[in-house]
Amino acid sequence: MLKIQTKTFKQLTTDELYAILQLRSEIFVVEQDCVYQDLDYKDQKALHVMGFKNKKLVAYTRIFKPGDYFENASIGRVVVITNERKYRYGYDIMNASIEAIKNYYDTETIKISAQVYLKQFYTNLGFKAVGEEYLEDGIPHIGMIKN
Repeated sequence: MLKIQTKTFKQLTTDELYAILQLRSEIFVVEQDCVYQDLDYKDQKALHVMGFKNKKLVAYTRIFKPGDYFENASIGRVVVITNERKYRYGYDIMNASIEAIKNYYDTETIKISAQVYLKQFYTNLGFKAVGEEYLEDGIPHIGMIKN
């Protein structure tokens, strides 16, 4: 079972921020072999949803209010450490993120930019594909909306 915490950028401890950046780099840069600028100055606007197991960060997303990233609220940087994926923590962190958007931003409409290979995962969470596939940082993506 994950222990979920949601914090603003300013509420993050230095250790939490370091763990977030390390996890995102491990998965999005190293595992996916994708050179891109992860540090994009959007973290300061985001709420950070962190999933801890035995005090170690194993799952994470960042969420934005409507207008900060897309017209609708959004969830991004969805990540679960490789050796913990078998426990389906992706669903736990996404459900916590969806709930946080309801609680913090009073909306249920969420837009995401999903990696195409994860389309079924997001469909299982109630998202529907919108528009055509596109490349983002060399990886096929598709827009998806949940109402």
